[in-house]
Amino acid sequence: MPLAYLLLGSNLGDRAATLSQARQQLGETAGALVAASGLYETAPWGLAEQPAFLNQAVALRTTLSPTELLAACLAAEQRAGRTRHVRWDARTLDVDILLFDDVVLDTPALQLPHPRLPERRFALAPLCEIAATVRHPLLHSTIADLLEICGDTLPVERVS
Repeated sequence: MPLAYLLLGSNLGDRAATLSQARQQLGETAGALVAASGLYETAPWGLAEQPAFLNQAVALRTTLSPTELLAACLAAEQRAGRTRHVRWDARTLDVDILLFDDVVLDTPALQLPHPRLPERRFALAPLCEIAATVRHPLLHSTIADLLEICGDTLPVERVS
């Protein structure tokens, strides 16, 4: 079964509870959760004038295709009350597929690996905790190496 790495994020409401509910829902609908990072408090990326995020990386063994997994992620966001009005705006839940095995995909709906992963410390830090030696399928660098050279200077702090 393929191994997918997801990033969960929330900056509205009870962020930790939202991430917990998302992990549970994705475990029930998308596959078996095999690893989860700690929780990271991170500065917002894109639109700075909003609350800080709580982020967590998870690894999921799935029988779903990448497109089916995306649908499961969007369903989890919707269940958590996410609305989409402004790009990078505050949200109850955001679920991004960072990596899906070594799959490289470029469609209007989904790009794998996540195209902005190498430039986002808030994604690389929690991912490194559970997948430090995994190699980016296009850059051929490990997640740990990408984190080390990441130019993003926004604060990322492990809080639990």
